[in-house]
Amino acid sequence: MAHIKPLGDRVLVKPIEKETMTASGIILPETAKEKPQEGEIVAVGQGRRDEDGERIALDVEVGNKVLFAKYAGTEVKIGDEKYLIMKESDILGIIEA
Repeated sequence: MAHIKPLGDRVLVKPIEKETMTASGIILPETAKEKPQEGEIVAVGQGRRDEDGERIALDVEVGNKVLFAKYAGTEVKIGDEKYLIMKESDILGIIEA
């Protein structure tokens, strides 16, 4: 399996898929599913640089569960797994347990 290291202020997120069955037991086809808006961060970049060339650290880290904008990021496939690469600014918040 290939390893992806995001650059700058980008993060690699594994989307968390929602249930494919309704409460009444109806199985939803792939085309009727909502795009996931939650995921787990699996890799982070080093952060963007400010005007002086200093690195600005990211507020998120590997393992964080996050909520992101519905159509955020670029979908990539590594092996059989789907991931999203997005800028940290596309992340709306960290989900705390």
